[in-house]
Amino acid sequence: MGSFSENLKACRKNRQESQEVVAVHCGVSYSSYRRYELGDREPNLSTFCTFASYFGVTLDQMAGWEPLPF
Repeated sequence: MGSFSENLKACRKNRQESQEVVAVHCGVSYSSYRRYELGDREPNLSTFCTFASYFGVTLDQMAGWEPLPF
């Protein structure tokens, strides 16, 4: 189980998508998304839920409290 930033990156890589593609689909700027993956910034609750929904994982998995399903 990793941190939110590690899990965000793992989810993106599992889908073989670029940071830019995920940012567009989730409605955030590329620079914000990049900072989420680097651990420099934490998303608000709405954005956090959007990421979990987009990647098909639970909030607990996204947060790193439970292992990712892949």
